[in-house]
Amino acid sequence: MKSILTPLGPKADKDTVRRHNLSLVLRAVRDEGESGEATRAGVAARVGLTRAAVSSLVEQLMDSGFLTESGKTFSGQAGRPGTALKVARTGPAGLGVEINIDYVSVCVVDLAGTGRVRQTEHLDNRGAPAGDVLARAAAIAARTLDSAREQELRPVGAALALPGLVSGGAVRQAPNLGWNEVPAQDLFADALAALRPGQGVLPVASENEANLAALAELWFGGLGDVRSFLYLTGEIGVGGALVLGGELLRGAHGFAGEIGHVVVDPEGPECRCGSRGCLEQYAGQTALLRAAGIEGAGGGAGVLELERRARAGDRRAVAAIAEAGRMLGRVVSGAVNLVDPDAVVLGGIYRGLMPWLSPPADEELTGRVVSGLWSPGSGRLRASSVAGDAARGAAALVVQDVLDDPVAYAEPPGG
Repeated sequence: MKSILTPLGPKADKDTVRRHNLSLVLRAVRDEGESGEATRAGVAARVGLTRAAVSSLVEQLMDSGFLTESGKTFSGQAGRPGTALKVARTGPAGLGVEINIDYVSVCVVDLAGTGRVRQTEHLDNRGAPAGDVLARAAAIAARTLDSAREQELRPVGAALALPGLVSGGAVRQAPNLGWNEVPAQDLFADALAALRPGQGVLPVASENEANLAALAELWFGGLGDVRSFLYLTGEIGVGGALVLGGELLRGAHGFAGEIGHVVVDPEGPECRCGSRGCLEQYAGQTALLRAAGIEGAGGGAGVLELERRARAGDRRAVAAIAEAGRMLGRVVSGAVNLVDPDAVVLGGIYRGLMPWLSPPADEELTGRVVSGLWSPGSGRLRASSVAGDAARGAAALVVQDVLDDPVAYAEPPGG
């Protein structure tokens, strides 16, 4: 049998190796800082480098503004106490911009993953020209950047979280916004640059909002050891994302996770995507409020009213949520059978509806998941954490790039 050889890449030179090691050390300090205090000795043990090598790398990272040190820390072992290392609270950061149906949310995240600035405006973006929506988002982002600068933060890139099929910087289709083939990345970048003359062009990336919310849940949420999960976010529509082994599954073209357009009933209500009976026609925000008899209160106000009525025992509200839960359970059970995740995480509007949504969804999952591993109350169906939102995930995506190659984001001398 003929063997297939994978071509080898070029041999890594000293500069490449050092850049890789700088990333290792920076990530190690950040990770150690989440659970305690990082020291040179602790980092050396974690990454497998000598203490002398780590000290040299730490000095470079400190000179470039990525790390700080303070005080003495005692390990309880023989030898001199070490200084405590932390990622800097100033300097490089990420900007995240979530554009959704009825709001725009912008945040800045520092190297530790901490949200430092947040601005949210509730806007009805349905039917508005895409260029106008993106220009409004750019204006909010510009104000957020000004606030970040006051905290000595320097966002080095922006990421857009967009509700639809996103590929190559464009929204191929976002039915609930009415967008088709919109070059969102370029339109936003141009609008932001026009608002910040003479301040340099900020690199912009883009991704589906459910994907970024799932990454925020992975990086900042309360999942513990869970590294494979299906994430659903309820808004006007229903978004989905799949994380397997700690890696986001994007699919061959970047369109994986569109669970809101799985058909529940081919004879059901017409969906904005052009099909009929999609899941979001039964479990999306609009469908829920309509079924509960809540008219004229869109967006967050409508969802809060739905929660209030459910807590008060309003039969119609409870029934509407339960029916949405059953539909979610039916569709999600198919996904669970297909990819076998450890958990299903419900975010967005579903988080606050879990007391009424979870039991019927759990019942459907218990009856339909063929592995027999699903049972009511197992904890495998859970609400997302408050940390798992798309804007924070978008900003953290930029920070991940900085952590991967800090040299590329070091501020030039005199900058």
